[in-house]
Amino acid sequence: MAEDTRQTNGGTHEAGGGDGGPAVHPSSGGHGGRASSWLAVTVILLGFTIAGVALCLGPNWFVLWMGTAVCVMGGILMLVFRVFQDIVLEAPREMSGGTGRGILD
Repeated sequence: MAEDTRQTNGGTHEAGGGDGGPAVHPSSGGHGGRASSWLAVTVILLGFTIAGVALCLGPNWFVLWMGTAVCVMGGILMLVFRVFQDIVLEAPREMSGGTGRGILD
């Protein structure tokens, strides 16, 4: 079986910060991400839920705009925490049988 010699380039900062490249997390079989990234996503989800409930209750425009403001705050948190640079680079998966190459490789 051929050994995979591909490398993952583009920076290797740890979960707490670094050179601005993608975060490299050990392969744990699940979705990675920093706690700060999940906090920003949770704030946006909370704002979306508040606005959705406000639409169902009338609509209650004041509460709708408050939910919108919470979503905007979550978006600002996403920019501050650099959520889009928090990606998970996993090791290539081993396929049983064949050469281990894909259709387009």
